[in-house]
Amino acid sequence: MITVIALCGLGVEKVVSNEIRKLSGNYRVLESGFGRVRFETDIPGIYRALMALRCADRLLLEMGLFPAADFDALFEGVKAIPWEAWIPAGMGIRVAKVRSNRSKLQGITTIQAMTHKAAADRLCEKYRQARLDETGFQAELRVYVEKDQVSVLLDLSGEPLFKRGYRTEGGAAPLRETTAASLLLLANWRRKFPLYDPFCGSGTIAIEAALYAWDAAPGLGRRFTLSDLIPADAKTEAAVREELLGKVNFERTIRIYGSDSDVRSVSIAKSNIQRAYELAQGKSPGAGIRPEIRLPWLPEFRTVPMKAARLPEGLTGERGFIITNPPYGKRLGEVAEAETIYREMSDMGKQFPLWKLAVITDHPGFESHFGRKADSCRELTNGALDSYFYEYTAL
Repeated sequence: MITVIALCGLGVEKVVSNEIRKLSGNYRVLESGFGRVRFETDIPGIYRALMALRCADRLLLEMGLFPAADFDALFEGVKAIPWEAWIPAGMGIRVAKVRSNRSKLQGITTIQAMTHKAAADRLCEKYRQARLDETGFQAELRVYVEKDQVSVLLDLSGEPLFKRGYRTEGGAAPLRETTAASLLLLANWRRKFPLYDPFCGSGTIAIEAALYAWDAAPGLGRRFTLSDLIPADAKTEAAVREELLGKVNFERTIRIYGSDSDVRSVSIAKSNIQRAYELAQGKSPGAGIRPEIRLPWLPEFRTVPMKAARLPEGLTGERGFIITNPPYGKRLGEVAEAETIYREMSDMGKQFPLWKLAVITDHPGFESHFGRKADSCRELTNGALDSYFYEYTAL
């Protein structure tokens, strides 16, 4: 069993833990909190987690966990790690991130340099070379020091896992794909319920909902750094990919809708959903804006301002979900403009009676402008942005 850390946004650790427990294969969740979930699995399990987890931003291998109150202990601890079991000859290393909290070891640059030297010394000794080749691909390391306990981690993802491959054209203030997936699961949305996003932008929430409804693993169309490391197993990777492709089902009826006042954003959303559909089939999609196609299992996107949003045809009397990421004052314009939009959102209950509303925003005063206290509010992070997730059981 191999110990792996799944990094995720603050506030969604429980969602990621549940995702891991539901994966088919050999998994054991050890602990979670502070934006990470620590679990054990095997090589097939790592491949499956890389491809199938919807809400994790990155997977890291726990190479070493040891106490170190000074730099000598740090050096010896890092050098004792069997780097040659994972990093092949000819590959360089880079210490990409260091954090130290409540520990005697301080000085990020010094920790970074000491970790690099210790790992490089071991690899050079094992491969009988004078120095590492740092001109090509470099394995990415991270070091976290907490209460004098050092955790040394090796990246297995490469590009962050929120880069699914379908969003080649970015809209303004995009929501991370992993954050969008987290909102769906936190709101307890299920494919049998209709879903509407009146601020769809480039379509991320609706597209993540479609992937979930299709049982399509979000990482089917991309590669991972694990494939460049020594334990990589091309046959296992291919078998896991085939297994996950076999679960994709486009024949279910889905009722997923998005709209936006911006014509270009809607055009981007229509192109992005086509790419997501191709990725879910195991194809390699291209970039660029595409002519719209209509298929019964694709979400529908329209150019409509939020104030003109209406219940989609055939849904009268049904309960559904509005899950949305309205404009942020700090990122798209003046705060006052965003607050005006929040006030206007209170009228949606007339068009979507009894629908559940779930909103993510960085504005801590959303409730006062919307005019109602939320039934629940969680603090989340969307990348580096601290946000709030407000849920209303019924409009």
